[in-house]
Amino acid sequence: VEGVARETAKLFNLKEIRTPVFEHTELFLRGVGDTTDIVTKEMYTFRDKGDRSITLKPEGTAGAARSFIENGMGNGVLPAKMYYLIPAFRYERPQAGRLREFHQFGVEVFGAKGADTDAEVISLADSLLKKLGLNVKLHINSIGCPECRAKYLEALRAYFSARKDELCATCQGRLERNPMRILDCKSPVCSAIAAGAPVMLDY
Repeated sequence: VEGVARETAKLFNLKEIRTPVFEHTELFLRGVGDTTDIVTKEMYTFRDKGDRSITLKPEGTAGAARSFIENGMGNGVLPAKMYYLIPAFRYERPQAGRLREFHQFGVEVFGAKGADTDAEVISLADSLLKKLGLNVKLHINSIGCPECRAKYLEALRAYFSARKDELCATCQGRLERNPMRILDCKSPVCSAIAAGAPVMLDY
């Protein structure tokens, strides 16, 4: 699988990036977002001998972005296209098919704004999965532009606020910070409420 991932990444002209297994915790608080399950429930965080808060990386994007900025890659040829194959760690009760330590293949493109870049990365993922012999069907979604998203968040907040008392404690906290996260909740009650929520494409 890793061989096919590397080969596919090369065909799309991506270079490998390697980042440390652990990073300063603040990187994930700021980069991944303090309302995500990764940050609130799933990170392996501890203090080192210098009393600094360190986290085993739960995903690859934040470390790649930090490396891009710290190493001045923005001063080179853009877009900077990179991939990684990393061990990652999530502190959660392992469910079927989930492990505390797992390996992740990821792609990052910095310095390109167009939808053509999104299409290229989606095409890479589709190509890789098909090369691996998986019979997959591609569904494309959108969370809209910043202007549309702001209106959508208002509509979601209004919808979920009317049923706030029925939401789980986690989703009650998400309501103000990031109501879109309620749509991902695994609680049967929250899922049932979310089924009637406003749809992004309407905004």
